[in-house]
Amino acid sequence: MLRRAFPLRYPAALTLLLLAACARLVPESPAPVGPVPVSASVLGAVTGPAALALGFDNSDAASALSAFAASCPVIMQREDVSGLTRLADWRAPCAAAGNWPQAHAIQFFDRFFTPVRVGDGAAFATGYFEPEILGSRTRGPDYNVPVYGLPDDLTRAWPASVPVAQREGRAPLVRRYADGDHGPYFDRTQIEDGALAGRGLEIAWAADPVEFFFLQIQGSGRLRTPEGEIIRIGYAGQNGHAYTGIGGLMRQRGLLGEGPGQYAGSMQGIMQYLREQPEAGRALMRENKSWVFFKELTGANAPDGPLGSLGVAVTRENSVAVDPRFVPYGAPVWLDLDRNEADGLWVAQDTGGAIKGANRFDTFWGAGEEARRIAGGMSGRGQALIFLPKDAAARLPR
Repeated sequence: MLRRAFPLRYPAALTLLLLAACARLVPESPAPVGPVPVSASVLGAVTGPAALALGFDNSDAASALSAFAASCPVIMQREDVSGLTRLADWRAPCAAAGNWPQAHAIQFFDRFFTPVRVGDGAAFATGYFEPEILGSRTRGPDYNVPVYGLPDDLTRAWPASVPVAQREGRAPLVRRYADGDHGPYFDRTQIEDGALAGRGLEIAWAADPVEFFFLQIQGSGRLRTPEGEIIRIGYAGQNGHAYTGIGGLMRQRGLLGEGPGQYAGSMQGIMQYLREQPEAGRALMRENKSWVFFKELTGANAPDGPLGSLGVAVTRENSVAVDPRFVPYGAPVWLDLDRNEADGLWVAQDTGGAIKGANRFDTFWGAGEEARRIAGGMSGRGQALIFLPKDAAARLPR
């Protein structure tokens, strides 16, 4: 997707890791069908300007059209927990998307969608990417950080200690004990200390614990072996412990800033601290008790990009992570930010543990060093519009 022209330099902005509220974290499982949809009046959704008045170009629209078409097989089969749309609303745009000529993509969005402002429309966007780090299929002196697959004793259940009257919502992720009861799963410290060793769960070995820590935060990535092989790994699950943003902890403790002994408030600055202070850095990383499990993506299981929580491959400058309580999966999203490279039309195909609330977005920038640099410095504010199918927008309060 082409954006407005921008120079290849990026200001020292708060990175996606600086605050827990500014981190993508890891993909969450798609929302279950159970939650009662929220009403449009509660979300404060109102009709915005017409699509043609927004001024996006056809190359932008064409890329978004391809991403939208890829989402259709999924969004046509799942309830929208935001309550803004119904399954029937997507039939007409999805039926047309696959055969719509790319040269007239702008007309597609004008024909089938109405831009809508949720709340005050004040948007905040960060960025994420697909990291590539050194790894190996076999353990060795230089490759000794385990990349674990999903354990078979990790499940969703209520421990017997939780009274039935208190069991509300979705059951937590827990460990299944031999006696049939359940309790908290191993946290990061326990896993690093060998709680899962010897169970044959290792799908690969990473070379650098710091790089792997950041790959876990992104939720997917690539391992480059000494032989030149690229191993694609995708999110398979999480240990049930809450994520703690170490950038936020560093800020609270006065470790980030521009003063003597402080580190830059960016992903690069945080990584510098972790490397220069290895013992303190390891203890800091362990304060994030969350651990991500992976699966290897091969053959038909290997999409063109990492899978978002929608189950569709996310693509550079097209896919955006949203809070599905406020933005329907598959909906086009228009962003107009103070970071021009993120301006334009995106498609809601992902979410994340810290992507919470209306008008909170996380933009996907692909793989490679440029993607890492853009995502690591992305902190944009501005306005957002959600494109709803016309039938859905027609039901909004007037």
